[in-house]
Amino acid sequence: MNGNTNDNGHELQEDIEMTGTAEDAAGEEQVERNVDNELAVALEEVAALKDRMLRLAADSENFKKRMERERVAGLKYAGEQIFREMLPVVDNLERAISQISADMLATDKNLAALHEGVELTLKSLLTTLDKFEVKPIDSVGLPFDPNMQEALTMEPHETVPASHVVSEFVKGYYYKDRLLRPARVIVSSGKPAAQ
Repeated sequence: MNGNTNDNGHELQEDIEMTGTAEDAAGEEQVERNVDNELAVALEEVAALKDRMLRLAADSENFKKRMERERVAGLKYAGEQIFREMLPVVDNLERAISQISADMLATDKNLAALHEGVELTLKSLLTTLDKFEVKPIDSVGLPFDPNMQEALTMEPHETVPASHVVSEFVKGYYYKDRLLRPARVIVSSGKPAAQ
């Protein structure tokens, strides 16, 4: 009986060891699967974070470039508002000059002196504006261009072809390569209809 017990005990010991080995192998296999899953999840997270980081870096670089362009444009067109405010002064000086006729100048020496002073002031102001690249837009007699002119009305005209500017109410100006103020014009509708 002792031999039997010993044999049975030995067999039992081997069964336990085999069962332990099988359980250990199954446990190790489970651990490996968990590690593989965790590694795959971690790699996906790393890839997502890397993509996000690259996008943020690109956004940051685009923002810097946009801010630099805006800064350069701001410097380039820094005087735009001042020049826009000066244009009505030019308009008023031109109107003042146009209101004085040659007959009035011939009869009144004081008026002639005043007229000459206003002309010199206008010329000086236009020279200063020109120095800072503020240029008038030529409109009269040219085709109407809605990009730089506002049509106030259309009227028939004997000599000016249709869709061409007959006259200006207000002169337009460019500042560098940007429209500072559109010209306000009367546009020809062509020859008047025969009656």
